[in-house]
Amino acid sequence: MKRSMIVFLGIMAGILTNWNCARTKRESMPDMDHESATLSESRDRDIRPIILALGNSLTAGAGVDPDRSYPAGLQRKIDAAGYRYRVVNAGISGETSSEGLDRAPDFRDLRPAIVIVELGANDGLRGMPIEATRRNLAAIVSLFQSAGAKVILAGMVVPPNYGLQYSEAFRKIFPEVAEQFGATLIPFFLEGVGGHPELNQDDGLHPTADGYDLIVENVWDVLKPML
Repeated sequence: MKRSMIVFLGIMAGILTNWNCARTKRESMPDMDHESATLSESRDRDIRPIILALGNSLTAGAGVDPDRSYPAGLQRKIDAAGYRYRVVNAGISGETSSEGLDRAPDFRDLRPAIVIVELGANDGLRGMPIEATRRNLAAIVSLFQSAGAKVILAGMVVPPNYGLQYSEAFRKIFPEVAEQFGATLIPFFLEGVGGHPELNQDDGLHPTADGYDLIVENVWDVLKPML
């Protein structure tokens, strides 16, 4: 295991008891009917193929200005490279894989060309059953693939607070689901960021703006060949 991941796990383990991501900003998020209507109107105005970023606070860009979130940075990267795609940020802080699955049909109707699924971290931090997380992620990948989208699955790790067996089983969820459905895998979404205090906010979990810039590079390396 790479040193950055080991350090990241140690930081996560030390602050897990203070983790309250489940409630962070959810009350301030718009209701889904309004969100779906807004996205539908935006789709009608913009004919570029959609890259959907579905995830939790790491996708929403918790703690930084909206234009410094990784989906916003990815849009700039795509534009600079001359590709015509529109990145839609569908991140909600505190979201679990189950909640992501509940929202997925609304975004499937947008018929995205590519979907980046960054979910599961909150499941692991709460010690949710491994098989439930696996089923949810598998269902999300299958749902978007059935609508013709290419899917990128972002891998995550959790500290061994619930035992080494749990943390290892959690880590394996992502490559196993990716292999099962032929999805593209980002082995560790926070590679080069997790475990680096200078690239994380005071909570030790959410990247700074500079940290999100590195995440953009992690995603770009996997995404570019698909464009």
